[in-house]
Amino acid sequence: MNDLANFLKFSPFKIEKKRKKVLYQDFQKKLTNYHFDKCKSYFKILNLLKYDKNKKYKIWDLPFLPVRIFKKYNLITSKKKNIFKTMTSSGTSNREHSKIFLDKENSNIQIKVLSKIVSNYIGNKRLPLLIIDSKSSLRDKKISSARNVAIQGFSIFGYDVTYALNEDLSLNLDQINNFYNKYKDKDCLIFGFTFLVWKNFYKNLLKSKKKYCFKRGIILHGGGWKKLSELKVSNEFFKKSMKKELGVKKVINYYGMVEQTGSIFVECEFGFLHCSIFSDILIRDKNFINLGFNREGLIQLLSLLPTSYPGHNILSEDIGKIIGEDTCKCGRLGKYFIVKGRVENAEIRGCSDV
Repeated sequence: MNDLANFLKFSPFKIEKKRKKVLYQDFQKKLTNYHFDKCKSYFKILNLLKYDKNKKYKIWDLPFLPVRIFKKYNLITSKKKNIFKTMTSSGTSNREHSKIFLDKENSNIQIKVLSKIVSNYIGNKRLPLLIIDSKSSLRDKKISSARNVAIQGFSIFGYDVTYALNEDLSLNLDQINNFYNKYKDKDCLIFGFTFLVWKNFYKNLLKSKKKYCFKRGIILHGGGWKKLSELKVSNEFFKKSMKKELGVKKVINYYGMVEQTGSIFVECEFGFLHCSIFSDILIRDKNFINLGFNREGLIQLLSLLPTSYPGHNILSEDIGKIIGEDTCKCGRLGKYFIVKGRVENAEIRGCSDV
């Protein structure tokens, strides 16, 4: 899949919809055929779905996999001897975890694309980085590796990396104070999983009555919204609370999943998540009909990145709505959308039955 290197030459939000549609339709079909030819399990699934590799498909007619299938089966396209990293999704102890298999080439592409996307929002310079987690989370096998992957991935944007939490996830005030004293008047980055930022950092800071003002700081966070929604904490309330307590200039939310690591969707200043040239989105109803724009349904995520496993076309269990394309006031081209929540206790039927 050498064609992927050509996309790295483009700015992540500069291809208008007509050109992107042509590029995507061609590349998604190539990816589907590539995995069809090289992944035995994927071949069996698509055969049962009567996929014809020689047929011309509209992009919304190409076969997708429900995200749950990665919890049930090991789907590998690369040769097993070339797999050097296995990522697992987050989840509670009574739930299965997705397993995603990466070779070095796929992993390197993910890192390059992540860098291009996030740099568009925070700039190209590396910044002092405060991670809202414990350093032990990188070595503790009991901790969800989704957190490990996120910490390692986003660490490329920082230097003087400092961990704000102790092993028991309580505040490490000495570390926080040292970081604050050095960078309170400088550009800096604060990164963490949304729920940890809220519960273990923000809430404990309120209890401690410590006051900080990172007036040139940026908080970048993602994941954990299900738990926060149970606490009735909205995205808007989260932002207001962080700005009030920490004095930061920006709070940026991102959306993504371990099944498509690298091609994340970052929120712009107008509150919308954006597709880059490396990703796209469709919305489907419960019968899998493509709904188009401004209608709520299941989020289907398409990515150009997965080559070592067939994760390029996935139906998630999240509910969302596409707002527009190429018309956001922030100036970024591509579809922009919102996520409304997750399907509760629902198994996505269709391919998973196969």
